[in-house]
Amino acid sequence: MGRLATAYRQAVALHREALRRWEAARRALAAAGPAPVGSPELVARLARLGDELAGPVPGTARAASHPVPVRVGEATTVDGGFPVLVPLGAGAHLAVDTDARDTRVGELLRALVVRLLTAAPAGTVRVAGIDPAAFGATFLPLRPLLDAGVLAPAATTVAETAALLDAAERHARDAQGAPPEDRELLLLVAASAPPPRELARLAALTHAGPAAAVCVLLAGHPATGPGEAPPLGATTQLRLNERYALLGDPPGRPFSADGSGLAAPVVLDGDPSHATVSALAGQLARATRRATAVTFADLLPARRWAESSGAGLRTVLGRAVRGVRLGASDAAGGAAGREPVTVAFDDATPHWLVGGRTGAGKTVFLLDVLYGLAARYSPTELQLLLLDFKEGVSFTEFVPTERDPSWLPHARAVGIESDREYGVAVLRELRAELARRADLLKRHGVSKLADLPPNARPPRIVTVVDEFHVLFAGNDPLARQAVDLIEELARKGRSYGLHLVLASQSTTGIEALYGRAEAIFGQFPLRVALPGGGGVLDPLNDAAKALTVGTAVVNTAGGTAGADTEVRFPDAHAAAADLAALRHELFAARPAGARPPAVFRGYETPRLTDDPTWAGLAPGAEPPLALVGRTVDVAGSPAGFRLDDSPGRHLAVVGTAASGVDVLRSAALSLARQHAPGTARFLFVPLAPGTTETADDLAMTLAAAGHPVRRLDAAALRAHLAELADVSAPAPARTYLVVFGMDAAAGALGASDPATFRSGYDDLRAVLRHGPAHGVHLLGWWRGLRRLTEDVGGSQNRDDVACLVALNVPAADLGLHLGVHDLAYTPRDGRALLVDRHEHRTALVVPFVGDGDES
Repeated sequence: MGRLATAYRQAVALHREALRRWEAARRALAAAGPAPVGSPELVARLARLGDELAGPVPGTARAASHPVPVRVGEATTVDGGFPVLVPLGAGAHLAVDTDARDTRVGELLRALVVRLLTAAPAGTVRVAGIDPAAFGATFLPLRPLLDAGVLAPAATTVAETAALLDAAERHARDAQGAPPEDRELLLLVAASAPPPRELARLAALTHAGPAAAVCVLLAGHPATGPGEAPPLGATTQLRLNERYALLGDPPGRPFSADGSGLAAPVVLDGDPSHATVSALAGQLARATRRATAVTFADLLPARRWAESSGAGLRTVLGRAVRGVRLGASDAAGGAAGREPVTVAFDDATPHWLVGGRTGAGKTVFLLDVLYGLAARYSPTELQLLLLDFKEGVSFTEFVPTERDPSWLPHARAVGIESDREYGVAVLRELRAELARRADLLKRHGVSKLADLPPNARPPRIVTVVDEFHVLFAGNDPLARQAVDLIEELARKGRSYGLHLVLASQSTTGIEALYGRAEAIFGQFPLRVALPGGGGVLDPLNDAAKALTVGTAVVNTAGGTAGADTEVRFPDAHAAAADLAALRHELFAARPAGARPPAVFRGYETPRLTDDPTWAGLAPGAEPPLALVGRTVDVAGSPAGFRLDDSPGRHLAVVGTAASGVDVLRSAALSLARQHAPGTARFLFVPLAPGTTETADDLAMTLAAAGHPVRRLDAAALRAHLAELADVSAPAPARTYLVVFGMDAAAGALGASDPATFRSGYDDLRAVLRHGPAHGVHLLGWWRGLRRLTEDVGGSQNRDDVACLVALNVPAADLGLHLGVHDLAYTPRDGRALLVDRHEHRTALVVPFVGDGDES
């Protein structure tokens, strides 16, 4: 910032020196008195004066606020020649009666563009061209300026010309409200006169005055006869004959007393050389890159955690892009202002909607916002809930990893490749938080968070949902529930300090939002359109049409045209070292007792031994807990069942997925860990193909831990079921019957005893109903839901196996078995549905996977 201020002061000093030299030359000429017309002395003085005025220090002329003397050619007299200059900029214009199809005019226009760009500081002059007669050929020799982003492509059609003039008129209006030192000059170069309607608009710009910061170079505008062309204001007229040009009086500084203009013919200057144009393009491109570069450091406050979130949250997003977009690139070098753009989560803009195509920079934009907020507000003022529904790692850096154990202390929960169910769980948690805050506000007799006393005010919560359209995929009960929650949070969140950021490639075509999109998105007044994300703006607002990566349109009026600010934001990925340094700084300053965020990794399969609940299991727990996985919820809660003495407290794993073996294994190991050696016995029955090795490993593991273990075949299973069904016998130690492939025992269990006419299924159903009261629990894997239903004696006996883990079972079949209409479950790899009929509990879980001996 100091270097910028120094450079600005130097530029001001050089500009003042140029003005001083101008005035000194003018006074010297006046003091010398008139010279004889045509005398060599006069010509010599004019030559010296012209050379002095035409050679100001490059990069010092403020063309938007002061006219700049620019050379057009050399006047010829019998006593010699002298440079001819005309004022341009600050409301002074030039018109030529012949268009650029005359090569002299094209060369003159190109020379004027190069000289004005050379005289002014980089980024203070923007150039746009109009050339309907030659289809832009006039500007081809200036191609290096176009490639450098200094010159916009020429408008050649009526539509392009009209759009350019729309932008120029907006520029003129905006400039009139800006301080003179902040104005940029828009140089409009018309190589040929546009159609009458557009010509009249171009002429009107010449009457707008210096405050409009527009300079028009108009070729093909005749200077003869009223009514033939619209009159121009403050314009120097130039007429061409076969050999020379005749120059009229400049506005305010006439050459003649009678209005006849310069009393000498002028030979116009030719084209600037290609080397000159290329050198200027390179110089301006480098200067523009330096001036427009936005760094990650520009977003950060001078002091960390120094701001209060009472009235809302604010952060710097980037730097405003000055002016308006006049073509495929920023006209005149894409000049960007240095004004910071501040965005907020407050009563006016409580929620944000962000749109952008793949690769447009959504992740970079979100990282800029999140780090900017985290640097300004402490964890007692701000908390973050972050959901990413795409296959990426947008928010991985906010959580501890093996490579970097630090985390962002504001992060409360982070979902990476989130499940829809996890997203809905986060929204439910937010709704519960909303209810808690509503009670808090009622107790204090206020209506919004900002009115609470600081010592009672909870932190504001910002929830970011990247690729949110995945959350609403389809039109199933889960999607409808997500829509209901989003709508409620969007309507009520502003009063309770709950803020939403929804980001996606598209906000259209979401079936679950049909008929409700307007009501929901109407609660999102702040819209951010990245390249390809114009869908978040009003259909009539095309402000995002020509955006490039690294820029965005910020609109605070729900996308309505006229409330747009174009902003350039830094590339957070390119500043990885700065981000890591800030994260480590904030991590080191975290409050005492701060806990890392709850992390859900949708791609990850958890292991039993990594679970903190497993580590806390110890003998003596009653009733024992059978762990099967982790619940898909905000906290990543353990998923399992308490096996008490109630009828039906058994576990059935259903589905053909091989993970059924791992579920039974995890349940058996976790139960064994809660019993002292010798107080529980385990009967393993490996009936399904490929389960014998798992059963043997389990048997050896538990035997080594001091538990009685037996391995049974189908016939032995039948005999033990008869033994366990006999409630009159003395109750042995607590028994866990673990059957891998219960459906494979159908032959053995289906046969009836010739003496008692009792089948193995009769004994099985007796064990299911009465076993828990005698310490007997079945842990069984059925590969088919129908087989399970038949084994328990039909749907009327389904409560005899109250604990169920459904793997790849169709939702319709599972809902029919459970008696639940429209069950919200989509089977897929790595997921299962946990059902506890006694506790009326249904939850999506991630089953544990096996990883070797875990005793």
